[in-house]
Amino acid sequence: MSIRNIANVSLCLALLSVGNGVAAQNESRWHNVDINQQNREPRRAAFFAYETLDKAQSFDKKKSANYLSMEGMWKFNFVKDHNKRPTNFFAANYDDSEWKDFPVPGLFELNGYGDATYKNVGYAWATQFDPNPPYISELNNYTGSYRRTFELPKDWKGKDVYFHVGSATSNLTLWVNGKYVGYSEDSKVAAEFNISKYLKPGKNLIAMQVMRWCDGSYFEDQDFWRFTGIAREVYLYARPKLHAADIRLDAGLMNNYRDGILNYQIALKGGKTDVTVALCDKDGKQIASATGAQGVIKVPKVKAWTAETPYLYKVYISLKNKQGIAEVIPQKVGFRNVEIKNAQLLVNGKPVLIKGANRHEIDPDGGYVVSVERMIQDIRIMKQLNINAVRTCHYPDDPCWYELCDEYGLYLTAEANLESHGMGYEEKSLAKFPEYLQTHIERNEGNVKSFINHPSIIVWSLGNECGYGINFEKTYDWVKALDKTRPVQYERGGYDSKTDIYCPMYIDYEESEKYCKSDGVKPYIQCEYAHAMGNSEGGFKEYWNLIRKYPKYQGGYIWDFVDQGIRDKSPVTGKEIFTYGGDYGRYPASDYNFNCNGIIAPDRRLNPHAYEIQYYHQNVWIKDLDAVNGAFKVYNENFFKNIDDLNLTATVYANGVKLATVEIPETKGIAPQATKLIKSDELKYAVAEAESKHAKEEIVLNFAFASDGTQPLVDKGQVMARQQFIISDYQFAKPAVPAVAAAPTKKGKVQQTSSMEVEETNSYVKVSAQRMSVTIGKKTGMIDYLDVDGEPMLKFRESMTPEFWRAPTDNDYGASLQKEMRVWKNPQMILKSFDKNVSKDNVVLTALFDMPDVKAQLMLRYDISAAGEVNVTQKMTTDKEVQVADLFRFGLQLQMPATFSKLEYYGRGPEENYVDRHSSAFIGKYESDVKDEYYPYIRPQESGNHTDIRYFSIFNPTTGKGITFEGYEPMECSAIPYLVEDLDSGIEKTHAWGQHSGDLVDKGLVQLHIQKCQYPLGCIDSWMTKPMEKYRLHYADREFTFKIKAK
Repeated sequence: MSIRNIANVSLCLALLSVGNGVAAQNESRWHNVDINQQNREPRRAAFFAYETLDKAQSFDKKKSANYLSMEGMWKFNFVKDHNKRPTNFFAANYDDSEWKDFPVPGLFELNGYGDATYKNVGYAWATQFDPNPPYISELNNYTGSYRRTFELPKDWKGKDVYFHVGSATSNLTLWVNGKYVGYSEDSKVAAEFNISKYLKPGKNLIAMQVMRWCDGSYFEDQDFWRFTGIAREVYLYARPKLHAADIRLDAGLMNNYRDGILNYQIALKGGKTDVTVALCDKDGKQIASATGAQGVIKVPKVKAWTAETPYLYKVYISLKNKQGIAEVIPQKVGFRNVEIKNAQLLVNGKPVLIKGANRHEIDPDGGYVVSVERMIQDIRIMKQLNINAVRTCHYPDDPCWYELCDEYGLYLTAEANLESHGMGYEEKSLAKFPEYLQTHIERNEGNVKSFINHPSIIVWSLGNECGYGINFEKTYDWVKALDKTRPVQYERGGYDSKTDIYCPMYIDYEESEKYCKSDGVKPYIQCEYAHAMGNSEGGFKEYWNLIRKYPKYQGGYIWDFVDQGIRDKSPVTGKEIFTYGGDYGRYPASDYNFNCNGIIAPDRRLNPHAYEIQYYHQNVWIKDLDAVNGAFKVYNENFFKNIDDLNLTATVYANGVKLATVEIPETKGIAPQATKLIKSDELKYAVAEAESKHAKEEIVLNFAFASDGTQPLVDKGQVMARQQFIISDYQFAKPAVPAVAAAPTKKGKVQQTSSMEVEETNSYVKVSAQRMSVTIGKKTGMIDYLDVDGEPMLKFRESMTPEFWRAPTDNDYGASLQKEMRVWKNPQMILKSFDKNVSKDNVVLTALFDMPDVKAQLMLRYDISAAGEVNVTQKMTTDKEVQVADLFRFGLQLQMPATFSKLEYYGRGPEENYVDRHSSAFIGKYESDVKDEYYPYIRPQESGNHTDIRYFSIFNPTTGKGITFEGYEPMECSAIPYLVEDLDSGIEKTHAWGQHSGDLVDKGLVQLHIQKCQYPLGCIDSWMTKPMEKYRLHYADREFTFKIKAK
């Protein structure tokens, strides 16, 4: 049966069940293809009309007598099933005394009603019924009924009164004083109703009903929490009978982008009247004006708007009546142009780079209810991370968001609330059925008409993941006809579709470069890329190498900005956790933690990979360093602003110790996209002195551009760009060649050799020298005990063992590496021989193992010197005739008592870093507490690694004693208070109860990982693709040597 026939049958059944034509229309509206709204006000630009110019200048509607908040506690009734909703609850005489109080705005599931559900692919009802639009079940279709009274302000007499609900999921039905007013779908655009004719002087009753699902939900299958309720602002407002129904302000540039031109149109309702438009600068000084409902204002030498220079003018639109001013509408406008030329997206003629992120509107406590303070916090973080663009995935945001992006400077790709992902992309895609064209256009109308006046919006997006078909082609034409000033994009159609920008998602490096080299004439900006799920963003560097290489590749939007976890408490430990899909309800539709893909955590902490994003997004770069002569070039990657707000310093280090910091003021006046050669005698002398006095040490030079605090939402001292250069390499020692002459001893006897003592039994060989005592098991071939000054360094009966496995990351699970590489988790190791060689200055113990599971042999050699130092060599010899999976890591692990809680290391830090994500972690000397080395990802996984380690020390902060690991080449190390097995979710990461870092139980230990190398992280996606080939650990012969000594 066709979708159209299904729709007709469903509608007929609804009509028959009610039996009355008018009533039927009302009762079936929530599953009627042709009804997306009833009596809702036409879509219009988001603005508020004030009663006076003075009030309008405040840009604060709460100060207006035309405004009455309806937020706060309402009387509320919840039913699990829609067919159990109260009838006639909207009547004035209905007894709601037993109803609960409920917050507006507020969501059912976060206030104790119903189960929070997260689903990515497939609808939220996936475990209940199959998709069959427009069919929606009444079972588990949560329905909330609201009631509230208010006093109608006396001075609103004779005015039109409107009820505004900023967001209602999934729909809203409204009654006033017992009368049906109207209905609205599209949960992410404000619904407004003229309720004037239903009001009476004094006390009035408003009643609302909100459903979890309606037929509109088929178009709201976005990858986020599926909550129910009212979000955003709710209020009443009054307008004179004659007022501005809509406004259009098109502020562009002309004459080679030097001058501004404002085309304005004011649509009047209720008659004609005098209209005055005053244009003021940001300080409120009037610079131009015009009269009439439409016209043009020209501004010579205009201050143009960009995300780098977000200059806003103020427009005051005044309507007059016989008594004087009827209303004043304030708007902020930015003059800017957006166009596409030569396969590039241009803002004010410049091919800007999109250093973007996708942002869901989400709060760990409020869900969809996001405060203005939280929005500003998010923008502050974006500025810190050099993010300059946001895709409003996958729906229009709170109007306040666009105002803030205008004010603080962010480019927006503004997306309509349109995703029918659960119907697939092929023959069932709703994009292909003409009966849904109205819905496609209406949802884009809500997006475009509401926010068309915002300069921050530079691209319209028709929707997300709906497939492609005639409905999108006609919707594209509709949007282009309405707004000729902006490009329009849609991802699913691909290059050869109606999209002005080629905006695919999750395309790898090779395919990206292939398009860049092609004759494609559309800009290439991935709408989603660099999937930031869990411990991710390995290979972000390679994306930006391509972006900076090819002009038509202009960036992309990382998926995504913030982990969507909801704050809760662990049932295991009582600690704070952030929940995800599957954590609530008995039969939840779930895609587990796939909604936790953030650059930042739910509570807005920076996830470790945020620093790599910050680094490769930065807008200033040092090039062509000639340290000996104190010369280098500074490149200003900005397109519209200089870097006078940044202060440059260069700091010289020798083996991690700071020697000198040089201030370099010559960066002032570097124009956008310009490069300046700078010579600093002070830097020249600082480098020369370092090389003279520290000739055998590693000398590094760190540049830092710190803000002077003059840019909005950027703190003074915040480092906005930085780079590290190695002037002189670290001089690693060379491992000594172990003695080969054997000096046998009798078991049970103690042998003295130089300052060393060797004790041997049937079970072990114990070698003591200076402060160190090492015991190697003859049956294990491992270091079973390690003591410094008589104190055990290892957990009792926990040997130092080879390891080849890590707790899989989310990307590992996505690529099924936990299955493919499982042979390395606990490969069988059969001890074949154990040899001892004793000489005057050292004792060498060698264990040889067969590893039949992986067709390899492994040698462990322990060379213990008279100085009390242990050289450990791990050597693997592989079978060249077989194919075996890659390794997760190659090294050794050991467990220590929790009293060893302090670290000192020289290598990359302070944040964790990996072979394909370490540019932002500079080489230096760092101190850390073990408890801080594990980063609490939403779902536990590999964490805490450090690359390019020269030495790594762990010690008891009370005694200062511990052990140090030194590399003979750069190595990788970590020390965290959990075992790999604590963080490993197993063969599948989905469990009856989700796993959260807050669930982890303190084991009273530290696990160290001393390794030659670890597998990369990747970031192309989190469901299929492996990391880049060049970083992987293939099955091959490997050898690793490091030294252990007492600290």
